[in-house]
Amino acid sequence: MHISFESGVLEDPLHPPIDDMYLMTTNPNLWPNEAEEIKITFAKGLPQEVENLSTKFKVEDSVEILKYLNKLGGKHGIGRIDIVEDRYIGMKSRGVYETPGGTILWTAIRDLELLCLDREVNKIRAKLAQEFAEK
Repeated sequence: MHISFESGVLEDPLHPPIDDMYLMTTNPNLWPNEAEEIKITFAKGLPQEVENLSTKFKVEDSVEILKYLNKLGGKHGIGRIDIVEDRYIGMKSRGVYETPGGTILWTAIRDLELLCLDREVNKIRAKLAQEFAEK
């Protein structure tokens, strides 16, 4: 679950994204001043539970985990990017993307991999990830 925008005003690299584009993430001026700490429990590399340590709220269903992380991360402005990409056909394209829950889960799984995998396996993982991304 993510949102993406391309073309239109974004074709001008000097033009900032329009505030109305952002549907999942909060404007930086409105981010909360207080951080919220969460704990993500994994089993066999998959998220099984998310607990908000501030509120003691827990969620276990995989779809609900992503929905909750989208809501929580969006509130804190996590997962908002504005990038220029190389398209498959070789042209450049600017895109604005929002994926708060995906960003949180990706960061957590990368941290877990760095803790659990040895240096050589991490090198192989990085190489395979790049090859997979190019396909």
